[in-house]
Amino acid sequence: MTHNFRTDIVLLPTGFVESTLNSQHSLIDRRVNPVLVVKMNLSTIWFNLLLLLVATSTLLRRSTAAPTDFIKSSCQTTLHPSLCVRCLSSYAGSIHGSDHNLAKAAVTVSLNDARSAAALVSKLARVSGLKPREYQAVKDCISILTNSVVSIRQSVQELEQMGRSTGEDFEWHMSNVETWVGSALTNQNICRGGFEVNGPVKDAVTKRMVYASQVTSNALALVNRFAVRHRKGIHKP
Repeated sequence: MTHNFRTDIVLLPTGFVESTLNSQHSLIDRRVNPVLVVKMNLSTIWFNLLLLLVATSTLLRRSTAAPTDFIKSSCQTTLHPSLCVRCLSSYAGSIHGSDHNLAKAAVTVSLNDARSAAALVSKLARVSGLKPREYQAVKDCISILTNSVVSIRQSVQELEQMGRSTGEDFEWHMSNVETWVGSALTNQNICRGGFEVNGPVKDAVTKRMVYASQVTSNALALVNRFAVRHRKGIHKP
């Protein structure tokens, strides 16, 4: 028996295969596109976050630079500007560009340092082997520094009570502060010059009093600056 096999040739329309392949590629693209979109979105998010961090960092630098710049420029009116900046930089956040707050911070620093200096000299009085004249000089210095601490503490309180005082009321408060801080500075210098016997005790007291007097000198200069600017009406409360 003879079998006849029929072979049919199907003619496809022109471009059918190409369009079919393109459709398959399109389907593949549709499968890939969501992933690409997610990646692009993530990249955009990270880029925006980076911009936000840079902007925030810039703002923070500016916000901290302004108070510090005020302190630096104000300290140029003192005899020891570098020491002035070092002592007051930690108070930048509470000073807020205010001459009053700056003066109060400077006197507060002076008070803390005067207390520290008095404590040091008090310890020296208990050192064994002191010569009679050394011991007497130390005792005198303790008494003088105690008065110095009292004067500076009164000055801090006066500045706190001053508030937004004007006119005669301001002048009365300011006169007290200038007198008391000036008296404290004089006492610190007297203590430093009261040692006639050379030796480690004199060296220790002299070194400590030099630092204390510089801190107090800066405080007095900033108090005077506050007073002058207030009278001229150019201060910031």
